[in-house]
Amino acid sequence: MSLLNRLQQKQQPTEAIEVAEKVEQVTPVEERVNVTPSPPPIPVAPEVKVVKPTAVHQEKEQEFKKLIQKEILATIDLKVEHDDLDQQIDRLVQDVLKEEESYRKSIDRKKVTADLVNELTGFGPINPLLLDESVSEVMVNGPDRVYCERNGRLELTDIEFRDNEHVLNVIERIVAPIGRRIDESSPMVDARLPDGSRVNAIIPPLALNGPTITIRKFSKDPYTIKDLISFGTVTEEMALFIEACVKARLNIFVSGGTGSGKTTTLNVLSSFIPADERIVTIEDAAELQLTQDHVVTLESRPANIEGNGQISIRDLVKNSLRMRPDRIVIGEVRGAEALDMLQAMNTGHDGSLATGHSNSPRDMISRLETMVLLAGIDLPVKAIRDQISGALDVIVQQSRLKDGTRRIVKITEVQGLEGDIIVLQDIFVYEQAGVDASGKIRGKLIPTGVRPKFYEKLETSGIHIPPHVFIEKEEITL
Repeated sequence: MSLLNRLQQKQQPTEAIEVAEKVEQVTPVEERVNVTPSPPPIPVAPEVKVVKPTAVHQEKEQEFKKLIQKEILATIDLKVEHDDLDQQIDRLVQDVLKEEESYRKSIDRKKVTADLVNELTGFGPINPLLLDESVSEVMVNGPDRVYCERNGRLELTDIEFRDNEHVLNVIERIVAPIGRRIDESSPMVDARLPDGSRVNAIIPPLALNGPTITIRKFSKDPYTIKDLISFGTVTEEMALFIEACVKARLNIFVSGGTGSGKTTTLNVLSSFIPADERIVTIEDAAELQLTQDHVVTLESRPANIEGNGQISIRDLVKNSLRMRPDRIVIGEVRGAEALDMLQAMNTGHDGSLATGHSNSPRDMISRLETMVLLAGIDLPVKAIRDQISGALDVIVQQSRLKDGTRRIVKITEVQGLEGDIIVLQDIFVYEQAGVDASGKIRGKLIPTGVRPKFYEKLETSGIHIPPHVFIEKEEITL
């Protein structure tokens, strides 16, 4: 018996039933003839269901894939190298096409082979986007709308899933290896891919368009400060200043909006930490890619199906204080853990790094006040501001501009408390000059000419920053 006959054998009873049902639905000719001599019947054109050729091809393609998928699982070892697997599946597809002519005209052999490899070893239809280094984000808005971001611009792709169930299968494949779950009782989940890329998924009944996936990709090789300089995110003078701040064990907070590049900047800042220090990282989903050897990575955990077992970022911050950390790096501060973070910074854990969402350094201060109040402790505002001004030394403000580029738009010193107001002083700022013909924003990063108050602390620590770093290049006279 040929391969195709063996694969089709199980489908024949179902096909026979479907044909019988269609025969029963045919209306006898006698019932459709109007025998009344007058008045003559008005001829009505029969409704003809027009099917687009592309739809026919897609249906034929899906039928073909289902036909051979079981044989692939039964005869091919999926653990072999990617290239070998590609060749084996391609040979199997060729064998089936040789035996059955009806598929030859409607099946693209190379496309079917690639789809099967992606489905069996990757993450289905979106696998090519995940492998494409020019793509920075992938967004699945239901089965038939897949977007991606290239060079800071969103674009609609021609990728489609079969149905909602197909999207759900891909989500399950992503979340299962890290012990997460998603179902109607827990229809939202945060996860990560094996390469560290961040994943968020939300499914019906909350997502009305169908299962929705958002993937923020990370570079296989972590970005360095040289990369940020080449992208125009920072200048060489700013890079020198930031590196000095990290090595001098100043507490630095990276703030910015969603997708502005906070995690990338935090990763670069963490790379300046000396290799002989013990680093503890705390995140909701482990994303940081630190190159040092002595790194302990902690990850929060959601509640199980019974509602028990949740471990929050705040719990991990408290626990990290007992782990003898030289540096604490928090992926994102968004709740009551802000109080524990500030207390850690004020009690000997200098050099800590963290990120948070805000539109400006001043807004970040206000948000921290609000997050401290979420801890449920009734502290006066003055006491909270004392904690913030004593804990933070530098705020790095990140922003994503309208043309899709990411810039550090401010580096601000937290100088202390005067009265009831926390005093902030900008050290570097981004000045926008305009927009060119292609829509790209023109501007420059410049120093404000003000030396930070902790400049002497840097000097006493043996870290020297040349004075010209704080002067705009045009102002320098030789």
